[in-house]
Amino acid sequence: MHLSEPLSLQTKRGLFTYREGGDPAGIPLVMIHGWPESSYCWEQVAHHLAPGLRIIAPDLRGLGDSERTPDLGHYHKHELAQDVIALLDGLKINQFNLVGHDWGGVVAQEMALAEPGRVERLVIMNIAVINNLKGNQEVIEKVRSSSGNPYWYQHFLQTPDLPEAMIPGAEEAWLGHFLKTWNGEPFPQDALDEYVRTFLTPGTPGTSANYYRTFGADAKRWATLASHVWPMPSLYLYGNKDRIIIPEYLNHIDDCFEDLRIEQIEAGHFLQEEQPALVADYLNDFLDVS
Repeated sequence: MHLSEPLSLQTKRGLFTYREGGDPAGIPLVMIHGWPESSYCWEQVAHHLAPGLRIIAPDLRGLGDSERTPDLGHYHKHELAQDVIALLDGLKINQFNLVGHDWGGVVAQEMALAEPGRVERLVIMNIAVINNLKGNQEVIEKVRSSSGNPYWYQHFLQTPDLPEAMIPGAEEAWLGHFLKTWNGEPFPQDALDEYVRTFLTPGTPGTSANYYRTFGADAKRWATLASHVWPMPSLYLYGNKDRIIIPEYLNHIDDCFEDLRIEQIEAGHFLQEEQPALVADYLNDFLDVS
């Protein structure tokens, strides 16, 4: 199956775009992209997904073709979750399976926290589990004991006005640094071209940086979730060559779920573009679409 070109929907929270594919009467599968990508990241995975699914892939606020709201408060991850929920409400989708990669994986967790009864199954790909306080603390200790060099971009993005001043005019070099070096296989040129196109939208350097500028406040919220356990069947799908989401993120995550399956793929951070057929195979098996 293929995904559509971006469609738009005005919601009570703003104007958002999304791609859709599969069976319009099928089981809803909501697929949320991370940084610095867009809904296009699921295009190749969609080709390998089983019939019987209705794919809805939103563009998160400030990325893809969705609106570029400058106000920082909109980029707290629980607020981004409410954006996606508003989009699904507008599409009259109540129950759904949910997949999220990178920051999209955090937004997916915030959606499952806000509306647990609506999420049938949850898939998290290459990102921290927000209620895994023990494991995430071990990551912090590991990073502090090393140079921390791979995380330089997070400090850059959190610096006031610097991304806005330095990224415009260098979009392809900026995105190419991450998309071409964080994978074990060559990054698809069509995907890179698509992300460059959307990054040329005025305001994107700042709105994309807001994902990191809100991280400190988000982490304070997540520090209250130590006792939370995800009730829905869940899959953690992990590209094991990731230099940012290191193996320590997997420590203790079994304690955070009632029903968890963990699968590792020989891939880097952007596993859905490096190994789309294998990612789809795991999703088909876990979602058990008949």
